[in-house]
Amino acid sequence: MKYIDSYYSRTLGSALDAAPLDEDLDTQVCVIGGGLAGISTALGLTERGVNCVLLEANQVGWGASGRNGGFVSCGFSQSALKLARLLGEDHARSLYGLTSDALALIQKRIQGHEQSIQQPDTGTVTASWFDDESGVKHYVDEMNRLFDVELEFWPRERVNASYLTERYFDGFLKATTKRFHSLEYVLHTARMALAKGARLFEQTTVDRVVKDGQRWCVYTASGKVSADHVVYACSGYIGNLQPALSRATLPVATYVLLTEPLGDRLEQAIKSPYAVSDNRFSSNYYRVVGDKQLLWGGRVSMFHPSQERLKSIMLGDLLSVYPQLNGIKAEVAWGGFMGYARHKMPQIGQLKPGQWYCQGFGGHGMATTTMGGELIAAAIGQKDDRYRLFAPFGLSYVGKPFGPLIAQLAYWSYQLQDALQVSRLNRKF
Repeated sequence: MKYIDSYYSRTLGSALDAAPLDEDLDTQVCVIGGGLAGISTALGLTERGVNCVLLEANQVGWGASGRNGGFVSCGFSQSALKLARLLGEDHARSLYGLTSDALALIQKRIQGHEQSIQQPDTGTVTASWFDDESGVKHYVDEMNRLFDVELEFWPRERVNASYLTERYFDGFLKATTKRFHSLEYVLHTARMALAKGARLFEQTTVDRVVKDGQRWCVYTASGKVSADHVVYACSGYIGNLQPALSRATLPVATYVLLTEPLGDRLEQAIKSPYAVSDNRFSSNYYRVVGDKQLLWGGRVSMFHPSQERLKSIMLGDLLSVYPQLNGIKAEVAWGGFMGYARHKMPQIGQLKPGQWYCQGFGGHGMATTTMGGELIAAAIGQKDDRYRLFAPFGLSYVGKPFGPLIAQLAYWSYQLQDALQVSRLNRKF
């Protein structure tokens, strides 16, 4: 199955084009899933001298890993300050530190390939949708105190001079956030794993996984892999392959839009080099790419609108923030499934001896997948037990078969909470 039509597939240098599995193989580790989580695990294993086979049902990076917003930063979908309240400051700092290490490792891995993978400008502004200066300042101060992240508070005058909209108040700059060509990065990481000895097969759907004595047998339509360890890295595409993981995974659709080239009109809205997200529960995020085009993402849904309907929906969201851009056109819009957990944290661990999982990175996976892959690889290759830092989160049931409906109801409730927050703070448009 070819990559869906998106900014990333349109600007991709070359695909991997790996062959399907058509033989029986014996290896130390079999990784199921060729998104960033699986590829990062495979690379981490081969860097530690562990033999690895990876099986991907479509193409490497075909899912959310190759068509997301491309923001690469520290932290998780769950608020770091909430983690400090739930787990204690030391535990939260350890978790956050793992993502900082992952960001440094990513930067090391792309050395020499920055031009095709990373935009030269770094940094993301989080703009407050609410008139709550003290709340934004408190967040910045606490994040800097607890995690030493050096967030920079932006008063509303600076935000409004940089982003010409009436929707934003105060905000803050996270200067370390990178912006990647998501699909190029996934494929670059896969090529690194191949160069170090990993074997990788595309268009290879796993039918079932069976324990045979002390080993795992991974069956496909035209081959089998026997391994000491199996790693599930399927996330939103887990299906019914592993029931415990399927019950804990909520696959939800998210959307991204690419506008036509805006030329000088872009400066009617944006006068800053930084990418943007806002602090609503149901937030938008966007950045400038290509020929002065906006890559605009957001929404969580159970629905899959048509291409033209999706263009209209996402343009409506964009114009609600920047009405002065009325009349611009969408070049392409796309959606796809991401895997979420109820607790908004990655699911990293072991079901049984030798049966691992690395999933649930929805909404913040460009860096945390590298972290997850490193933790699983270190656990298998070096008996490193840092993956246990994620034990408090577990595999919470997400309400299947009604999970997608629950996701849609949650999204609507987030929108309602945003509206109530605006009302509480006497926000007037």
